[in-house]
Amino acid sequence: MVRVIFVSAGPGAADLITLRGARALQQAEVVLFDALTDPALRELAPQAQWLDVGKRGFCDSTAQTAIDALLVKMARQHGVVVRLKGGDASVFGRLEEELQALAAAGIDSEVVPGVTAAIAAAAQTQRPLTRRGAGRSVSLTTAMTREGDLQAARSADTEVFYMAGRQLAALSRKLLEAGWAPDTPCSVVSRAGWPDALSSEHAVSGLAAATLLHRGRPTVVVVGAGAAPVAGVARPAAGSMALHLAQEQAGDTALSG
Repeated sequence: MVRVIFVSAGPGAADLITLRGARALQQAEVVLFDALTDPALRELAPQAQWLDVGKRGFCDSTAQTAIDALLVKMARQHGVVVRLKGGDASVFGRLEEELQALAAAGIDSEVVPGVTAAIAAAAQTQRPLTRRGAGRSVSLTTAMTREGDLQAARSADTEVFYMAGRQLAALSRKLLEAGWAPDTPCSVVSRAGWPDALSSEHAVSGLAAATLLHRGRPTVVVVGAGAAPVAGVARPAAGSMALHLAQEQAGDTALSG
């Protein structure tokens, strides 16, 4: 019998969860949930005990070893435990460590897939990540390595950088160093999948202009073929207005500095 179900909640609002994920929550006795999962998902499992094990960059977070131990403990004490992860559990979700902890304890598990932030960002901006004849490959990467180093490459037609909001200026420089042309299109989306999502368009050389708009918000950056606008499709008006204001602020800051 499967005793732990990893449920991918999707990258934003509760209705982005899959039907299979929702049904798993309805069976749960305990839910260990991440920081960026929608609180509205509690309505699917009002009978369950909800335990916050969230992680946020540059903030106080639950240690991964503590999460692993708690997951094993709860699985031994309850019939069905759901480990609720934002986005897709297999994409930058520390899934490997938790699967290993359960396997070492002899506990069976299941993984329910979901929508990752890159897909939500593409939907938000109506920019397909793959393009016929132009975008045959997509790379998903974190902006920062485990050691805290910022890296960028040109390994695919479209590169999507996760957790990049604090490094946009440095990412611009790294992309240029990696061989991306200065006028390569970039799409920056923060809180993708949420009602208050914001998006903005830039060239690689001007990526730093997005910093004020997306400050303090979970942000993904799409670079290359998948960031180019679709002919005849306008970008979201809210993102355009917010970008205009952010650029004005950036200009004021530059002038006053």
